[in-house]
Amino acid sequence: MAGEIPNLNATVRAGTGKGAARQARRDGLVPGVVYGGGADPIAINLPFNELLKRLKAGRFLSTLFNLQVEGEEDVRVICRNVQRDVVKDLPTHVDFMRLRRTSKVKLFIPVEFTDEKDSPGIKRGGVLTVVRPEIELVVTAGEIPEKVEISLAGLDINDHISISMVKLPEGSKATIDRDFNIASISAPSGLAASGDDEDEDAEEGTEE
Repeated sequence: MAGEIPNLNATVRAGTGKGAARQARRDGLVPGVVYGGGADPIAINLPFNELLKRLKAGRFLSTLFNLQVEGEEDVRVICRNVQRDVVKDLPTHVDFMRLRRTSKVKLFIPVEFTDEKDSPGIKRGGVLTVVRPEIELVVTAGEIPEKVEISLAGLDINDHISISMVKLPEGSKATIDRDFNIASISAPSGLAASGDDEDEDAEEGTEE
């Protein structure tokens, strides 16, 4: 299970319709609705500043939240839509969907590299270049992995790690079908420069 699912605080919105929504915005709140999961929809309000901070952090639509609404049980949700002001580009309404434990959801899961001491390339001074520090996976809401572990054992300089080489957590699947690159071990700059010099010397010797 993922180590930390961020909390999102909200209050129940009294009344529905445009009038209640406009009043919420005047009060520094963003109206929203929570639906799905076999329960009735709930009209909510979220603090504008907190929501804007979350949106600016990125990947709001692919983050699983623990929604805390006063007077209601905590529920895990994922955002399905954010309506914005066409001029100011600020949030005006948010839709959340409740998730059951068996629900499938797309989330970005962090990558953790292990066994550096067993990598010939790292031992020789190679540099691990990470292309994707996170991988977007389709996972089950009740079994969200905390991380994806990738072993560097046996990898040498110029070796690449692609998704096909990674054992994903059980029940998870990458959202991208092609065999994309995750990381590689690059030669240290000193070694690369030395190699260039050797090539130049060899070329000069050939000319003579």
